[in-house]
Amino acid sequence: MKQRTASLSVASNTVLILLKVVAGTLTASVAILTEAVHSSIDLIASLVALASVRVADEPADERHSYGHEKVENLAAAFEAILILVGSVVIAFEAVRRLINGGHTRLLGVGIAVIAFSAVANLIVSTVVARGGRRTGSPALQGDAAHLRTDAASSLVVLVALLLVKVTGAQWLDPAAALLVAASILATGVRLLVRSGEVLVDQSLPAAETAAITRAIESLSADCVIGFHELRTRSSGSKRYVDVHLQFRRGTSLEQAHRVAHELQDRIAVTLGGADVLVHLEPEDRLRPGQRSLHSS
Repeated sequence: MKQRTASLSVASNTVLILLKVVAGTLTASVAILTEAVHSSIDLIASLVALASVRVADEPADERHSYGHEKVENLAAAFEAILILVGSVVIAFEAVRRLINGGHTRLLGVGIAVIAFSAVANLIVSTVVARGGRRTGSPALQGDAAHLRTDAASSLVVLVALLLVKVTGAQWLDPAAALLVAASILATGVRLLVRSGEVLVDQSLPAAETAAITRAIESLSADCVIGFHELRTRSSGSKRYVDVHLQFRRGTSLEQAHRVAHELQDRIAVTLGGADVLVHLEPEDRLRPGQRSLHSS
């Protein structure tokens, strides 16, 4: 599923790059050439996403006992860096054109290509975003964000080209390119921050942590008297949860094991899938941060 979705993005970006390069050359529009650069960045990002989901789907091995899911987050961070570099290149070219001036031609061709690009990216980004949500893939979600930004920037360029054609104001072409650069920069920063949070093992969102806590507190087993050290993190599309459960004195290992598995299943259902590790602990003095479930 993830690989098919990423392949669609690669094919779409390849076609759009070719169209934009041809249109940019024919029209001498820096805004269209900027769009070609933007799509080139998206193509590289799509290729990275495609490669990363293939690696992330590989099972755990001797050297990577926790699996390869974080490759997707690393890929998303790499995509963000590409976006930031691309925005600087685009801004430089736009400023140079504003200073030195320039003249566009054959704007009808450029307008048609950019309009087609905007529609195509909106359609493909919707498909990729849906696939990213369904699989929980950060690489696909990042790719969808790139495509949506590309569609939005295409609309900005489309409006600018229409205004240039109507008014003859040539400065609107590089001005549109600067707006595109600003939009790309904002997207790259957001994506880099989001990827970094996962790579440094930031906890799951508060809503998911609260849902996990409710799942633990809803345990009906009287043998469980409390829990502590609830820790969560994500890796690629996978979530990890571990918690220490404290059992009443006299609880058999078999009973504690059964309750632990019940809790693992409950949390996995709550999160729509998760790797849950439950530590079994005996009754002793109250620990820092412990949450009581039943009175002793």
